[in-house]
Amino acid sequence: MTALRLDDLRQYSDTLRLRGGKSVTVRFVEPRDADALQGYFRSLTVRSRYNRFLGAMSELPKSELDRFTDAGEDDRFSVIATMSIDGHETIVGEARYAFNVDAYSFEFGLSIDDRWQGHGIGSALLENLRCRAAAFGAKRLFGDTLRSNDAMIALARKSGFAFTHNPDDWKLVRFEKHVEVAPQDIPCASWRLAAQSLTLSGVYANGASAA
Repeated sequence: MTALRLDDLRQYSDTLRLRGGKSVTVRFVEPRDADALQGYFRSLTVRSRYNRFLGAMSELPKSELDRFTDAGEDDRFSVIATMSIDGHETIVGEARYAFNVDAYSFEFGLSIDDRWQGHGIGSALLENLRCRAAAFGAKRLFGDTLRSNDAMIALARKSGFAFTHNPDDWKLVRFEKHVEVAPQDIPCASWRLAAQSLTLSGVYANGASAA
């Protein structure tokens, strides 16, 4: 896959409304975000990093950080959720996802800054991912997490995901949701255009269609 051009990325940002009137912006990670993203992962608690990466990790290795900051590399996309805090754009969450054209499935993983958990960011980001999955033409949205990750399990359950076992690792639980149509109340129209352009350019020429 060819990574998305940097001059295209900013037009595919979404502004999500949270409980209490606050808003969060979801946008693609760019190379300029490398230091801030690494700082975000370092600032997570040990438990949150363990849950996110399914193992002990103090920071992203350079090779993995490069993958996070290159949209579309290895058929994967990374986004960050940011808020303006004291006049500065601050990362409060992130997600990484991939669309499997053969299985029409959309796999993702995410994390929320420990200090901002409980503000509705996780729920809003999950809905935005569902909209992105629908834009790709995915029929199934799913993720895997440790059985001990109570916060992610509770978030997935609250968002209407069903649970099943992971076929490859007994320590993990899989949560999945059927994707029908993109939710109309989630602002992802710009992402639908991005997905359509990817499809038309032949990136997903095996039958995927934009919603």
